[in-house]
Amino acid sequence: MSGDRRDQLRSLSIDRDDEPRGGGGVSLPVLLGAIVVSAALAGGAAWYLLQGNGSGDSAPAPVQTAQAPANNSTGNSASGSAGNGPETPPAARTPRATGLVASGYVVARRQATVSAEITGTIAEVLVEEGTRVAAGEVLARLDEARAQLDLELIQSQIAAAQARVRSLDIQTREARRVSERASRLFERDIAAEATMTAAEAQQASLQAQLRAAQAELDSARVRLTSQEDLIARHTVRAPFAGVVIAKNAQVGEILFPGSAGGGFTRTGVATLVDMDSLEIEVDVNEGQIQRVTPGQRVETILDAYPNWRIASRVEAIIPTADRSRATIKVRVALEERDARILPDMAARVTFIE
Repeated sequence: MSGDRRDQLRSLSIDRDDEPRGGGGVSLPVLLGAIVVSAALAGGAAWYLLQGNGSGDSAPAPVQTAQAPANNSTGNSASGSAGNGPETPPAARTPRATGLVASGYVVARRQATVSAEITGTIAEVLVEEGTRVAAGEVLARLDEARAQLDLELIQSQIAAAQARVRSLDIQTREARRVSERASRLFERDIAAEATMTAAEAQQASLQAQLRAAQAELDSARVRLTSQEDLIARHTVRAPFAGVVIAKNAQVGEILFPGSAGGGFTRTGVATLVDMDSLEIEVDVNEGQIQRVTPGQRVETILDAYPNWRIASRVEAIIPTADRSRATIKVRVALEERDARILPDMAARVTFIE
């Protein structure tokens, strides 16, 4: 049994004499075969990938060539030649902003601090802030008691002058008859020449007195007209239709238009604004004023309503520059009227091509 086992173990041993004598661990045919198999596997993998990409559903998109953006002046022609559509005619182009933006404020072309033309104590104020008034409506009244007394005095003087004129007129007519009678008697040698001369002198004197009385009556009537006008000036009226934005005086204060105001002395009763004359005034840098033309379209945005775009236009360019700020004032007319637009609101305007 032991001999058979030794024979089996010997058959399993490796005979070192049968190995090649090249000194290497791997034979050359085996190495070449491994290289050929690797190359075949790599080629098959590449072919599989190429076939899958070509016949699959997820084919890559074709590579597009980048194009430079078209210029503003040649954009329409370039797009037409590239096959993106026909060229847009100039009349159909949408207006766009020039990039010029200016800031300013809402102002009123018609705004006035209403006052009386005379000095007096304010007896009544009939308006408050926000009151809408019509042209000629009464805003306030001054104390006119003294003026009424002077009016009554002049009226009495007129009455006296009228009575004197009537009296002298009667006397003058009587003196004319006496003079005519004396002249006829003198012609008949019945009356003396002195009597005729005295009658004529009396008639002439009464006529002169009558003319003087008539002149005094006319003067009194002129004074009456002047006094009535003075009393009318005690009433302060609105020079135009608008809205009262400030009440500048109270009852009992003295209105003195010629003073500087202060204390109990006022120069005006109320400030009135014509809301239909509101517009925007902006300052444009003088280096950019060539981009602004009268009648040019403008888009106005009020700071109080940033989402409200108001259609506007350039009304006028004021022909003078501000030396210290290097700006030129531009007036912008609003094409939309709304109660939300108030004087002195801040605004921003964008000029449109």
